[in-house]
Amino acid sequence: MDIRQLDHGQVLSLLPDRDPWGHKGSFGRILLLCGSRGYTGAAYLAAMGALRAGAGLVFLGVPESIYAIEAVKLHEPVVFPLPEEDGKLCRDALPEILSRLPQMDGVLIGCGLGRSEDTAAVVEGVLEQAQCPVVVDADGISVLAAHKDILRRRRHCTILTPHDGEFLRFGGQLSEDRMACAAEYARQWNGIVLLKGHRTCITDGTVGYRNVTGNPGMAVGGSGDVLAGMIAGLLGQGIAPLEAAACAAWLHGAAGDLCAQELGQYGMLPTDMLTRLPRLMK
Repeated sequence: MDIRQLDHGQVLSLLPDRDPWGHKGSFGRILLLCGSRGYTGAAYLAAMGALRAGAGLVFLGVPESIYAIEAVKLHEPVVFPLPEEDGKLCRDALPEILSRLPQMDGVLIGCGLGRSEDTAAVVEGVLEQAQCPVVVDADGISVLAAHKDILRRRRHCTILTPHDGEFLRFGGQLSEDRMACAAEYARQWNGIVLLKGHRTCITDGTVGYRNVTGNPGMAVGGSGDVLAGMIAGLLGQGIAPLEAAACAAWLHGAAGDLCAQELGQYGMLPTDMLTRLPRLMK
């Protein structure tokens, strides 16, 4: 397998130029389906990750019981409420979700979504109908574990972003050669795997990127939500899916490294990473 490693210059070269005649619709329309009662932060961090990665329009669909919280916290995204059951998205949310999909350049589903039969139905419905790349993160991966065959049927790209526990729950096998494990899984399920951890591995089964940025201070709840949002934000701007995931991983880790240098590893937060991202993308 062809294994590569990005540096800052290569990342910048892969970012799309900002068209001086462009408008907000020129830089990607992204749909995020995230959050549940008790997990409002996941939706917030994912949405801000997409915006900080340069997305022009971010639409965030959340369970109606947390809509007011997200709407107050988030000023830039378009936040809208969706039907729920017990604080989680339910099947009744699918008609509105599916009506929005044709206008989207990328979708993220899973951050803080919660696990239930209904959230599994929502994830499955999105993967069946989306005609654009879809990033599946966190609870989206866990609820999809019983419906994996849908990945083989998809004609468009799916990016899975598991940590080790989610990877194992999804049926993956881990060994010292993490890249080989991720690649085997990517080939088996017809997608791209971003296996999080020290030296995050990103692969489509043929080409792999080993990420070298990041530090242990990033091991805090919410860090992965920022990364997932960044991947979606870059996808929506037209970067090829494998490179979008690899660039997001590099930038996410580099932002964490800036935080560690300036704040120390013990007290840094995912929101601190968000504020450092613009310095790395100019």
